Amino acid sequence: MNPSGELASKYLGIPFESLDEQAQRVARHVAEGRHIARNVTKAYDEGTTFGQRAADVVASFGGSWTFVGLFAAVMLIWVGLNAFLLTSRGRTFDPYPFILLNLFLSMLAAIQAPVILMSQNRHSERDRLNAEHDYEVNLKAELDIMLLHEKMDLLREKQWEELLVIQKEQLAILSTLIQKKTLSP
Repeated sequence: MNPSGELASKYLGIPFESLDEQAQRVARHVAEGRHIARNVTKAYDEGTTFGQRAADVVASFGGSWTFVGLFAAVMLIWVGLNAFLLTSRGRTFDPYPFILLNLFLSMLAAIQAPVILMSQNRHSERDRLNAEHDYEVNLKAELDIMLLHEKMDLLREKQWEELLVIQKEQLAILSTLIQKKTLSP
């Protein structure tokens, strides 16, 4: 049986072949003494397309106070300009109830919503990968701790055996000394 298989059977109580892919990878890393930690976010971000990065930028800006402030300012300017034109010239470029403004707002929402959803889906995928990586690191740490406990137990048993041998030697020396003392006048 390979070291990964022995490790899985002994510490996880499951045959190596029955483990899922993640647990098998962790068992191989532990058996080979290799680290498993890596920067999942960096690796994931390196594979992003231009559209994904653009979606992240749009979602980041669309969910900021800067966007809310600019949005409110544009709406106030739009309504104020129409009110000014109505009072000064008697007509506006977008009469009340501001149908052109509503059209622009609907188009903005129609474009912004799917882009934000794409960005959220991408972040969810990255979070899922981070969670899987955390599981792998935690499982490896748990297996490493089990291995360390076993090594400590073996060291302790070896020390006890050595102490018993030393104690037997000391008792033999003591009994020799006691025999010499009782035999001497």
